[in-house]
Amino acid sequence: MDKTAADIMGDQRSPDEKHQLITRNLQEVLGEERLKEILKQRELKVYWGTATTGKPHVAYFVPMSKIADFLKAGCEVTILFADLHAYLDNMKAPWELLELRVQYYEQVIKAMLESIGVPLDKLRFVKGTDYQLSREYTLDVYRLSSMVTEHDAKKAGAEVVKQVEHPLLSGLLYPGLQALDEEYLKVDAQFGGVDQRKIFTLAEKYLPSLGYTKRIHMMNPMVPGLTGGKMSSSEEESKIDLLDKNQEVKKKLKKAFCEPGNVENNGVLSFVKHVLFPLHSEFIIKRDPKWGGDKVYTDYEEVERDFAAEQIHPGDLKASVEVALNKLLDPIRKKFETPELKKLTASAYPEPSKNKGGAKGNPKQTADEEDVIPSRLDIRVGKVISVEKHPDADSLYLERIDVGEEQPRTVVSGLVAYLSQEQLQDRLVVLLCNLKPQKMRGIESQAMLLCASIEEEPRKVEPLDPPEGSAPGDRVYVEGYESGKPDDELKPKKKVFEKLQVDLKISDECVAQWKDQNLMTKLGQITCKTLKGGNIC
Repeated sequence: MDKTAADIMGDQRSPDEKHQLITRNLQEVLGEERLKEILKQRELKVYWGTATTGKPHVAYFVPMSKIADFLKAGCEVTILFADLHAYLDNMKAPWELLELRVQYYEQVIKAMLESIGVPLDKLRFVKGTDYQLSREYTLDVYRLSSMVTEHDAKKAGAEVVKQVEHPLLSGLLYPGLQALDEEYLKVDAQFGGVDQRKIFTLAEKYLPSLGYTKRIHMMNPMVPGLTGGKMSSSEEESKIDLLDKNQEVKKKLKKAFCEPGNVENNGVLSFVKHVLFPLHSEFIIKRDPKWGGDKVYTDYEEVERDFAAEQIHPGDLKASVEVALNKLLDPIRKKFETPELKKLTASAYPEPSKNKGGAKGNPKQTADEEDVIPSRLDIRVGKVISVEKHPDADSLYLERIDVGEEQPRTVVSGLVAYLSQEQLQDRLVVLLCNLKPQKMRGIESQAMLLCASIEEEPRKVEPLDPPEGSAPGDRVYVEGYESGKPDDELKPKKKVFEKLQVDLKISDECVAQWKDQNLMTKLGQITCKTLKGGNIC
């Protein structure tokens, strides 16, 4: 059989050169001495797994570029489509959609790898349920469950499995199954993000107890999303989808946090470091000739130094990343233009309103009426810019609130009458942004300020508090309803918000909830200061 270029390159590298390539840009390696010993004797066998839940997005280029490094170093690489894990993680992937989502993941990840020039013949693709339902694996799950305590299982999954106050047993099983995968895939090492570290240490602790070898664990740093914060499949505004059109990529990159001279938590710079440089060994800043024209960088540290010194303008950095990113996305988008893959995408990720039919016995009831779910609400973090005295009433109104759009919103609310200017000026608040605008005493209210309230004399009102570090425009969602798309505008006659509002409460821990599920942003919980047990209105 003819060797690929990757085979030849892997054969020509020394064990030290392979080690350098395998470990570059990683945050941590557990078992590095074992890694070096294996490389002196043979090629490393490594696996990377992904739970088939939300749609993969551009942050997946980070592990993909690392997989390219493994292949260049001659590693034997297995990619696991962890469909059973996807279900165990708080049922993020419904059972009836598991097979469709595996098919989608396989197609889109193969397209990503082809886009970055990774030869697919060097890879092995495995579906979790192909072996995780076998008699041997199932018995090992029971054996492991007789050793792992609830405390250890919960701790191991704390940064990976969706955390709720009363966890299901399925989420406690998740870390143990991931540990067993190392044995059943017959690998030397597992690769993942540093958020997986506690699962990796659980595997190192318990696999030897089953008579299996302790594996090597290689961890990528947690790379901030291109649009800021952690890029999440379930958080629509935090991610650039692999199938987003050019104009959508431009729009989302425009919102990205990229403060002049600030290299901390800069998702745009991180993408250059962890994706573009490993793939191309260079990066081109595109600039107008009057600002010096294009500049080619062959060393990432030089890019970071120039940005820190404000010799690279954020707008030029974003525009240059946009060009490079679209080159990566073009072949993926082209592949998914076929009718078969369009149908697969729609079937694997159906719109919420298409997921259910009308209620039996009432053919007039539409999906729009039936699906009164929190994801239909466009709730966002806003920052109050100015508070003014209402010219026509004895109360204040929020003249300008930044919600991450070009034009600030105006909010007129009866609840503002219970608050002072000091409580509101320059603070972050929570807003419902897709109500139909309406004039209130001559001033158009373009959003609704959400507050905690207790109906007593005198009435007590507190604005809801987003988590620390929030920014205007951050989306607020209810746990379990992250992936739905908000209505463009809530129709007043449907009374969607009014129906949902009945179950919007403040918990005894002062956390905002809907039916005991927390209101969240990508950074944490929505809270209030003191009004335990209050309503949200």
